[in-house]
Amino acid sequence: MNVASRPVTPGKTRTCPHCKATILESLSICPGCMHHLRFDQEAARRQVAATSALRVEGIIRHPPLQEAWEYFVVIAVRNDRGEEVTRQVVSVGALSGTEKRTFTLSVETLPPSAPAPGNGGAKVPAPAATPPGTRR
Repeated sequence: MNVASRPVTPGKTRTCPHCKATILESLSICPGCMHHLRFDQEAARRQVAATSALRVEGIIRHPPLQEAWEYFVVIAVRNDRGEEVTRQVVSVGALSGTEKRTFTLSVETLPPSAPAPGNGGAKVPAPAATPPGTRR
């Protein structure tokens, strides 16, 4: 096994060296800045296999002839008991005139491992060990 494909604990994080975002250690491409972090074919296949579990998009428009609006974008994540796990302000700004902003939230999920090319994702069992001195 090479170092690039070493197993990682699900949910373990690290910091992207490019944009300093906290990302999953298992990712080979930062989802924030899209920089490649390492060459790891297994991790890349897994990341490509990610599915969008949630995607919400909305637009806010500033009405003409009103004073400027300020806005802030807050993301909150809650666990199954309704307790807030994390809360972050991800952007702030202002709208004036007839400006508009589009906001998109997406949550991607990763499979536990990427399917191997050519075998439909089935794991091929290793051949049974042959005792010394016997023939197959």
